Formats: sequence, C-alpha cells, structure tokens
Amino acid sequence: MATNTSQEFDSVIAVCKSLFLKKTNDYGTAWRILRPASITDQIFIKAQRIRTLEEKKVSKVGEDIVSEYIGIINYCAIAMMQLELGEDDPYELGVERVEKLFDEKVNGTKELMFAKNHDYGEAWRDMRISSLTDLILMKILRVKQIEDNSGHTLASEGVNANYQDMLNYAVFALIKLGVK
Repeated sequence: MATNTSQEFDSVIAVCKSLFLKKTNDYGTAWRILRPASITDQIFIKAQRIRTLEEKKVSKVGEDIVSEYIGIINYCAIAMMQLELGEDDPYELGVERVEKLFDEKVNGTKELMFAKNHDYGEAWRDMRISSLTDLILMKILRVKQIEDNSGHTLASEGVNANYQDMLNYAVFALIKLGVK
C-alpha cells in the first residue's frame, strides 16, 4: 500500500493550526503565562482523557478523542514555543509571530518524524491507536521527571525531543483516525 506520510502529516497539522490560530485570535497568547510544568500537565490531562475514553467507550462531556489529540498537538507546539521564548519576550504575541513560531516547531518535528520513519519503517502504521496514547502518556511521565530534576538528565534526550515525539504520535493517531 502506497502512503504519502508527508501529505497526511500536513493535512492533520493544517486542521490543528487552523484551530490554534483561531484561538489565538480569540484569546491572544494567554498561554504565555503557563510554566513548562503546567503545559505538561495540560497534555497529561488530554492524554489521560483519551485513555479513559478508549477504555470506557463513552463521553459524557461531548468532546471526542480527535479533539483531544488536536489539543495534544497544539499544547506540544506551545511547549516548544515556550521553551524558546524568554522572560524578556512579551506575553502578548501577534498572530503572525505565533504562526511563524508554530510553523518552525512543527516543521522541525516533521523532519524528526521522517528521520525516525526511515529508521523504523513507519512501524506506527501497524500500531494500535491505544498504543500511541500509551506512548504519549509515557513521554509525559518522562518530561515530568526531567522537570522535577530541574531539566537535568544523565543519558536522556531533553524535554523538547519528548514534546516532538508526543506531537508526532498524536499526528499518527489522527492519521489513523482519518483526520484530513
């Protein structure tokens, strides 16, 4: 079966980016107030909700798994932006700057995905969506541990790489769910 991972990735990201920019227009960049640990916790909440919905098969709130994966992608982009932005950067950023930063973070993450897909042969295509959820949760726990260790690691990649992996896993899940 022929696949076009690049086009599928771009289609999913277009959905996420559209929502992200609409919310930026509505709310500004209120997310700038969040510390990295708070962003990690927001991603955790979304991933945990996905896992609960996968297990219980019923949503009482009305938001579905797709919207939660979109939220994970957008919070991962926020996390990577926050890691780059300093305290000297203003809280309120223009939509154009936010879009540029979003594109930079997503494009870097896409490059990482292609490098890993080369080495792993797109194994994600044969994985269960629930396994992608579990991998995101595992990466969150790793990030929380790194954050609790003040960012210090002995042999592990840093938090940015974990955010990139989570973003890619969420894209894979949305591709598998047919989001275009």
